[in-house]
Amino acid sequence: MKKAILVVLLAAACLVGGITRLMADEPEKIKVLIIDGQNNHDWKGTTPELKAIYEKSGRFTVDVVTTPGQGQDNSGFKPDFSKYDVITMNYTGDRWLKETDDAFEKYVREGGGLVIFHAADNAFRDWKEFNEMIAVGGWGGRNETDGPYLYVKDGEIVRDTRPGGGGSHGPQVEFRVETYTPEHPIMKGLPEAFLHCKDELYCKMRGPAKNVTILATALSKTDEGGSGYDEPMLLVIDYGKGRVFHTMLGHAAEQCKCVGFQTTLLRGTEWAATNEVTIACPDDYPAADKVSVRQ
Repeated sequence: MKKAILVVLLAAACLVGGITRLMADEPEKIKVLIIDGQNNHDWKGTTPELKAIYEKSGRFTVDVVTTPGQGQDNSGFKPDFSKYDVITMNYTGDRWLKETDDAFEKYVREGGGLVIFHAADNAFRDWKEFNEMIAVGGWGGRNETDGPYLYVKDGEIVRDTRPGGGGSHGPQVEFRVETYTPEHPIMKGLPEAFLHCKDELYCKMRGPAKNVTILATALSKTDEGGSGYDEPMLLVIDYGKGRVFHTMLGHAAEQCKCVGFQTTLLRGTEWAATNEVTIACPDDYPAADKVSVRQ
């Protein structure tokens, strides 16, 4: 009887020990802060999509902070950025307090992660440090004085300093996103290309374009209202000790359902937060000639 009890106790101890080891082996979840509240796009539709994408992956926890509306008093908008591993910007609107600007700059410069989601690169033309974080942006009156137009021609990166506006796109179309830097951790192991669902294909984006690596491009066709060049769609930027992932995909909730968008967002966010990528390419990743979406 005593022997049987001892066996049971030993088995229980092994089980508890195994569970403890499994829990110890699981990576700590990455803390994400999504900033929204003002945007020239439907942030009320996209923020829930972004939050769900992050949380369903099992790799992230998510908080959302929403600013006051345009023109309203935003003196109370002072998030504690230091509580988070990475910030996802879903914001294009009023400038923040200098105190908040300074805290944001310090957070990224000292090693915080940053994700720029689609129209967030329309924001803050007059904020020098923010524009260095994002490398290139569009609209808001941007032109050649804000920096070169960044694109790829014949496989080579071009920093075009000719006069012209910053930011454009034609009607929403399906387009192929082509890997440009396959050895970067975000892109490594992914197919060379995927077909993205109908979306705004940003082109003629301008900015400081410093410390930037283009990860993937898409051909902006002239007969579809585009530039005729391979435009950067996914970029990473070094800002001090911080890492920035910039995706130009994702106009609205519908576009966030693209599995290519979701996968690169998750991998880009993980890299911005940790400098590593552990998230695998899913079985339903889109082919170069076939869109894949999750409802």
